[in-house]
Amino acid sequence: METLIFGLLCLGSAASAIWTKEWTSARTDAPPPALADVRYLSIRVSAERAERDALAERLAQELDEAGEVETLTPTPAPTPTSTSAPVTPPASKPSTPTPTTVSAAPGRAMTATERALLDPRTRFFNGRPIRPARTMTMIVTAYSPDERSCGDSADGITATLHHVETNAFRLVAADTRLLPFGSMISVPGYDAGRVVPVLDRGGAIKGHRLDVLFPTHEQARAWGVRKLRVTVWEYADGKPMDDPRRLR
Repeated sequence: METLIFGLLCLGSAASAIWTKEWTSARTDAPPPALADVRYLSIRVSAERAERDALAERLAQELDEAGEVETLTPTPAPTPTSTSAPVTPPASKPSTPTPTTVSAAPGRAMTATERALLDPRTRFFNGRPIRPARTMTMIVTAYSPDERSCGDSADGITATLHHVETNAFRLVAADTRLLPFGSMISVPGYDAGRVVPVLDRGGAIKGHRLDVLFPTHEQARAWGVRKLRVTVWEYADGKPMDDPRRLR
């Protein structure tokens, strides 16, 4: 009887050891399909990003050598002119003065803001009037605020210490030697052509290259690489540009 019990115990221990070895081998040698898919996706996304950056860098270098910049001349304030003799209204219908939206007091020159309001190209940004200053041909790519675009720097904070949700995820990364922080640009096809601020930068963003922000990685990938003529804006009130690091 004792021999039978001893034999059964040895058989159970051997079976347990074999099962444990097979289970451990399966766990270490064959990762779950989901984990393998994630690793493959990460490698594929990194390869696509590297390929896109290489193309954008080459195109941006070509633009740097060409130096395509067009300075825009501000539209002068209109002055009243007359090509015919004035017509005197009938006595029964006295004329009514036409109201003007912008005017200077007699003997006083118009301010920069008043002159800007007479320019039909004037827009407003941060409550201040702005006007187009120049246009530039740029290579425009896109990024998202996650690790697939930003890697270890995906903390949701831009280089100017603004959150990526600033201006509803509508901002730009640029080479600050060309476009300093706080610069205002409009990019065809991005945010319906509205003026957006330069609030970020990146190691791969050099020369005539921009990176526009999108909330998701899928939107950034769909943008691709584009060669566009962008407009750079300036404040038209005669005051200096704001420091975005102080406006938070």
